[in-house]
Amino acid sequence: MTTVTTRTVEYPADGLTMVGHLALPAGTGPRPAVLVGPEGMGLGDVERRRAEALAELGYVALAFDLHGGRYLGDPEEMLARCLPLLDDPDRMREIGGAALDALCAEPRTDPDRIAAIGYGTGGAIGLELGRAGVGLRAIGTVNATTTGRPGEAARIRCPVWAGVGSEDPIMPPARRDAFTAEMRAAGVDWRLTVYGGALHAFHHPPVDHPVVAGVGHHPRHARRAWRDVVDLLAECLPVTESPGRGTDEHAGTGH
Repeated sequence: MTTVTTRTVEYPADGLTMVGHLALPAGTGPRPAVLVGPEGMGLGDVERRRAEALAELGYVALAFDLHGGRYLGDPEEMLARCLPLLDDPDRMREIGGAALDALCAEPRTDPDRIAAIGYGTGGAIGLELGRAGVGLRAIGTVNATTTGRPGEAARIRCPVWAGVGSEDPIMPPARRDAFTAEMRAAGVDWRLTVYGGALHAFHHPPVDHPVVAGVGHHPRHARRAWRDVVDLLAECLPVTESPGRGTDEHAGTGH
């Protein structure tokens, strides 16, 4: 396993001081980079480990913050912050753009080779960066088949992959259909993977606090979704000098 270095990165966004988790691969030269967006609860150990797993694969990875250094384990508090955020594309773009600026400020980031992956709210933010015309190499989302303002998906300039559980009540078939219709109308290079029998946040290990209805872990599909994310990055953002094989038991590859 390769040596990965990590540190916290503070940056302003949404009137808060965000605290991201930066993971750097071995070596000294510039590398392709990945923004990692968390579920609505916010940045936790799961996303930190995902960033580190991507660094093991050779990427500079920043798991970004949503709530000013806080993890919202209370579902009511989480929904009170995230629902208005998800209805405000400009706020999502501000949060994502500030994280992107923090990632680009890292000297080892190749600013011309950046992708965004995200889960739930973090995935929606990645999609909004694409709709804003940010020059990403790929956008990968899980549980984030959200739609944007009319016509703006035409600004997306990279492949988009979305994964969703078939039994997810928060991202039901009607929402998936609206998302795919938006991608088709915009001429985006898109893919949608539906994981049979999976609920919302199926990729996330069980937590020790209450969750919203419709959430449930599915270990087999969690592993598959992580492989799908890694495959998207390998296709669209290849690392020419791979220092190792990144693994992340909480993202689904296992140890």
